Amino acid sequence: MQEASHQLRCVGCSAVILPDAVEKDFRCVDCGELLEVEYPSWSAAGVSIPALATGPRRMPNPGALRWLWQERLQSRLPIDQSGVWRFRELLPILLQPENAVTLREGNTPLYRLLQCAEELGLEQLYAKHQGMNPTGSFKDTGMTAALSQARERGFQWVACASTGNTSAAMAAYASRARMNSLVLLPEGKISWSKLSQALDYGAVTCQLNTDFDGCVRVLAEVVRRAPVYLLNSVNPYRLEGQKTPALEIAEEFDWQIPDHLIVPGGNLANSSALGKGFLEMMHLGLSTKVPKISVVQAEGANPLYLSLLHHDGQEIQPVQANTRATAIRIGNPASWRKAARVIQQTGGYCEQVSEAEIALAKAQIGQEGIGCEPASAVTLAGLKKLVRQGKIHRAESVVLLLTGHTLKDSEFTIDFHRGTLLRGEETAGLEREISEKRRATLSLEASSDAVLRVLEAAIQA
Repeated sequence: MQEASHQLRCVGCSAVILPDAVEKDFRCVDCGELLEVEYPSWSAAGVSIPALATGPRRMPNPGALRWLWQERLQSRLPIDQSGVWRFRELLPILLQPENAVTLREGNTPLYRLLQCAEELGLEQLYAKHQGMNPTGSFKDTGMTAALSQARERGFQWVACASTGNTSAAMAAYASRARMNSLVLLPEGKISWSKLSQALDYGAVTCQLNTDFDGCVRVLAEVVRRAPVYLLNSVNPYRLEGQKTPALEIAEEFDWQIPDHLIVPGGNLANSSALGKGFLEMMHLGLSTKVPKISVVQAEGANPLYLSLLHHDGQEIQPVQANTRATAIRIGNPASWRKAARVIQQTGGYCEQVSEAEIALAKAQIGQEGIGCEPASAVTLAGLKKLVRQGKIHRAESVVLLLTGHTLKDSEFTIDFHRGTLLRGEETAGLEREISEKRRATLSLEASSDAVLRVLEAAIQA
């Protein structure tokens, strides 16, 4: 395969665009839809631009790639120590690999969830924890790819609208590359933990009196009028990095693909990227199947769920997003069409879960000794519903994609254990389970007797 031999294709009208001809908003000039990256030498879509069709299609050797990727795990080169760039044969988007900006992202752990599996009656339940990336979320895998593109193209400024995680990742990678970053955030609607990251990494940070979708609209105008490179998930290079956890999961399963992958649904680029990764692997002969990819949204931010329920994923109606899971508080997701396509192509499902179901699932993941941010917990909450509905069976293997670290939203966790997170009516039907998971702090006199009384009560319970 040739380095940096790629083109972009519109997901709506299938128009093909050369990289140098892409608009600043990464949308098709003909129909306004999003773009995706493809590689003429081996992509399933085929060769569409004569300028790139310089010879016969050259399919890579699957065995050689598996060996090479494993060998790079022993390398001391930063580009090889990256869980994104060690798979660079499947994302040849840079003219010069040395332009890659990396914080050694990726290579995140796959945990077995034994307690949750036992409760659900499943034999194989895992969590792929993308919160173990350098800035604490899955956004790092996409940011290393897209920001490297910006650097190679000579930009000095990058920008994003964010609910928190994107801003943290962009600011960190921009600082690493000695570039400048601009962040637009919805005022009062993100976790302070995430905001602190953007500030610490040196971003010019603006809180706007609007929601996330309003920030996106403002940013579109800023990018149109200023020499700023857009790094929101409409940028198709983000998805090239975000597809690499699919390769890691396959590798960790010895290339025997799990039956199900369950992903949180916010702006919906992540499910799209992972689907692209699994489909490319099967096309290249690296695997023989794809998992059923399911997306779970919060009830208060569920436009994809409603689209698939009422319109078969052919159109979407934005909603006024309202959920405490701030990372997925998005009412007008940019990548909805890509996500709907991946769900339908892989035979997956789309579910919605309540605020109480999210909080309970987050506490259960915490008791596995792992923890995650609230948005990640929708995966376990959705899995419970899919099991009850008979859509996932005991002998099937399931991977939950955890997108953010538990410290991303510590206020949520503290409020849950204090009993101040949820209103009484929100907990209806789950009161007992929630009560069992709460672990409020106890104020005691400074004596061993007082502590031992608490210990004895805990042992007897």
